[in-house]
Formats: sequence, structure tokens, C-alpha cells
Amino acid sequence: MTATRPAPERISGRFVALEPLTAAHLPALYRAIGTPQVFAGGYGGGPAGLPESEAEFTAFAMGYYAFDAGNPYAVFLSGGPHDGELVGTSTLSDFLPQSGSTHIGWTAYDPRVWGTAVNAETKLLLLGLAFDHGFERVKIQADALNERSRAAISRLGATFEGVLRHDRPRADGSWRDTAVYSILAEEWPDVRAGLEARLARQGDRPVLFRSL
Repeated sequence: MTATRPAPERISGRFVALEPLTAAHLPALYRAIGTPQVFAGGYGGGPAGLPESEAEFTAFAMGYYAFDAGNPYAVFLSGGPHDGELVGTSTLSDFLPQSGSTHIGWTAYDPRVWGTAVNAETKLLLLGLAFDHGFERVKIQADALNERSRAAISRLGATFEGVLRHDRPRADGSWRDTAVYSILAEEWPDVRAGLEARLARQGDRPVLFRSL
């Protein structure tokens, strides 16, 4: 099967729904992820990259998210008292159909949903989208210093490939090392089963905001 870039469209799960990210989503996205906790882990260039206002975040977002080259998504909660609330973003991008490779990244969530079903189901939906469209390898990566994100990637069942040293500059001018992980098409059935088992433990309980 030849790999093809998916068409940007809404994807629905039990706990979240993904919608193609647009400029209209950016004010709500800023309220969700425009926090020191999110940028402390290296997101958007690290703490020095945190926009100080909605207008600054909008300018940042229009250059940061791969609107032309990729499929960025807004992540919304489904069900429960926070139904329809935008809680984060993730992107499927860096499409290389000839080599069968793509990349899930630019992921950030409101800290109030960290440790919930949100990331597991978002990754389940995006990984399924990538493999259903013929991709052989999906890359997922994080700042090498971001232990929380690296642990979350490992829990998905991704394989650690190594660290790219001085991969890119952070917003403060220091160099970021990038930890790289991947999931292959042949590994996807086991990874999918693991994610589905994690989500099954959530039962029918909707995602609730955690206290910070």
C-alpha cells in the first residue's frame, strides 16, 4: 500500500475529538496550553518561548504549527461536564510517502488533563490514521530533558531510537537534544491493543479536569 497524506477532517473517539486546527481555535488553545508548566518541558522552544499574550501566541502559532505541510489538530473533550472544551493540540506531519515515514508531534495539553485518557486516545486516533494511510514508520520525539513527555511516549509502546545532539536551538539560545522514538507498522497491532486496554480501564467515565 502506497502511503498517502490523510485529508484533514474530524476524527472522533470516546473521550476526545480531533478537529483540523484553524486560526479560530487559537484563543482557546492559548488558554489551554499557554502556561509555564507546558513550556517548561521544552515546548515551543522552552520557557523563554512562552508567549505573554493571546496576540503573541497567535503570531507564534501561525509559524509553529505545520498548517501547510502537516495536519495540525485541536483536541476537544467528548462527554461529561467539560464536553466540547478545547484542551490541547497534536499534529501529524513530515509526510514522506516514498519512504513511508511520518511524524506525530507539536503535542501539548492543558495541564488539567495530564495523566488522563486524553493523550492515549489522541495518539490512538493519530497512529491509526497514519497506519491506515499506508505509513510504515511513525516518529515521536521530545526534548531529551523532558522526562514527563519521554515517559508518556514510552508508555505508548514506542521504541527509543536515540538522541539527536544539539538538534535545534531553544528560545533562550541553548541547544536542545532531541530524544527520538518510533512505532513501525508491524508493531502497531500490539501498540493499539495496549492503548485500547488503557482506555478500557477508564470505562464510561468522562475525562475530568485534575486539580493543579
